[in-house]
Amino acid sequence: MKRQIWYMLNLSAAFLLTSCVRLEVATPDKPININMNVKIEHEIKIKVDRQVEGLLKNNSDLFG
Repeated sequence: MKRQIWYMLNLSAAFLLTSCVRLEVATPDKPININMNVKIEHEIKIKVDRQVEGLLKNNSDLFG
């Protein structure tokens, strides 16, 4: 008999505790702004054969 009363008390306490919890999920009114200040630097190195380098020097008007 004591076990039944104990279980009923535990069950009612659990019910009371869980019934007081309120969870609300809402979307924000304003849009989310993500500010990313990113500086990208790159360097391109080209190694040219000496003959090609000489041709480019002699014909400097090839590329405008």
